[in-house]
Amino acid sequence: MVNGAARFIDFLKAAFGAEEMFRMPGPQGNVMHAEVRIGDSIIMLADATDEHPPTPAMFYLYVEDADGLYRRALQAGATSLAEPTDHFYGDRAGAVQDAWGNQWWIATHIEDVSPEELARRIAAGRQ
Repeated sequence: MVNGAARFIDFLKAAFGAEEMFRMPGPQGNVMHAEVRIGDSIIMLADATDEHPPTPAMFYLYVEDADGLYRRALQAGATSLAEPTDHFYGDRAGAVQDAWGNQWWIATHIEDVSPEELARRIAAGRQ
């Protein structure tokens, strides 16, 4: 649930290349229900109401180019939370926050890490 669902959909298109799948208008011209696809995931959303107030969320998106999508999100108006970097668990990831308070972690999987190696890296200080 967001305030300004139509603007939020526009942001998702600009920032993440979202494809609008469905939009159901409400009686006051608001968005009663909408679905967008980002990659192979579908996100459902609607305009907030008194009964259903805005609810920010945290998303973790796997994409082919985390650095490129991170920059695209910034150009679309997101604020940087963390620049993309390689992480000990095998992902390269960065994070942004949109104007609605949602956090978007944008990741590319760069390395398969076995449970044993993960434990070793954690014990060694997350190298």
